[in-house]
Amino acid sequence: MKYLMMSAAALALAACSQETTTSATEAGGSSAAPETATSDQRSASERLDEALEAQADEVKARYQYRNPKETLEFFGVKPGMTVLEALPGGGWYSKILVPYLGPDGALIGADYSMEMWPLFTGFATEEFLAERATWAADWPAQTEEWGIENGAPVSAFVFGSMPDEMAGTADAVLLVRALHNLSRFEDEGGFRTQALEEAFRVLKPGGVAGVVQHRAPADSSDDWADGSNGYLKEAALIAAFEAAGFELVDTSEVNANPKDQPTEQDIVWRLPPTFGTSENNAELRAEMEAIGESDRMTLKFRKPE
Repeated sequence: MKYLMMSAAALALAACSQETTTSATEAGGSSAAPETATSDQRSASERLDEALEAQADEVKARYQYRNPKETLEFFGVKPGMTVLEALPGGGWYSKILVPYLGPDGALIGADYSMEMWPLFTGFATEEFLAERATWAADWPAQTEEWGIENGAPVSAFVFGSMPDEMAGTADAVLLVRALHNLSRFEDEGGFRTQALEEAFRVLKPGGVAGVVQHRAPADSSDDWADGSNGYLKEAALIAAFEAAGFELVDTSEVNANPKDQPTEQDIVWRLPPTFGTSENNAELRAEMEAIGESDRMTLKFRKPE
C-alpha cells in the first residue's frame, strides 16, 4: 500500500504538479474593492468568466468539482492584485489567474523546497531533482509559452528562499490542495511551518490566505490524517494557520463533496482524476467516478492589519 500511495501521489503531483460571516473589507487585502454591486465588481466578474471560458475542455470538465469562479470570488481575488499561488504545478489555476489578474496584477508561484523533494522516495530520482533545482527560473518561462495576451507578469521562488523584496507585496496567497505533503513532512523538516511563515510574510497587512484542501473526517485518527493519504483535518489545519499568526475570517462549503467518505484504508488518489487504485479494475473505477473528486474544506484567513 505504501508503494501504491507513493505512486498515486506521484501521479497527482504530475497532474497538478460551517458558515461564519465577515465583511469584504475585513477579509480582503488593502487593495481589494468592496464587494458591492458596482461597475468594477461586475467588470471583475465578467473578466473571470472570460478567463474561465478560455480554458480547455478538459479543464472545464472539472469546474463542477473545483468551482474556480465561486472559489476565487469567495477569497476576494480581483484583477490588478498580486497573488502568490502555492504549488502551481502544471498551471490549472495559473492559466485562469494570469489573464484574470491582468497586466496590472502579478502572479508569484511558490514550489516545495529542494530539501523536501528528496523525501518523495517513490519518484524523486536524481534526474527529477536536477530538473526541480531550476524550477524558479523555468516556470515563469513556461508560462510565457501559454500565449496569454495582456496577462499578469509571473515570477517564482521555492519555499525557504523567498526574496526579501517580496515581503508585504501580495494581496492574496492561494494554497489549493497544496498542504497535505507540507503537513506530511512537517516533522521531518518543518516544511509546513516554513511555508506558512513565508505566506504570512509575503502578504500585505489585511491580505488573504485562501485554502482549499482534501478534508479528513473529523473522527479519523491523527496518524491517518497527517497528509500522507492526502487528507487533513479541518480543525488541525485552522490551528496551524492561527499558530502562524493568521486569523480565520470565513469558511465555505463550495468545494464540499458529501459522497467522499474515506475510511482509514483509503487514499485521496483513489478518486478522479488520478484513479490510483483502479487502473485495472473497471468496476472500482466506476465506483470512484460516481463519488467524484474529494470532499474539500475552503477556508479564508487574514493577516492582521
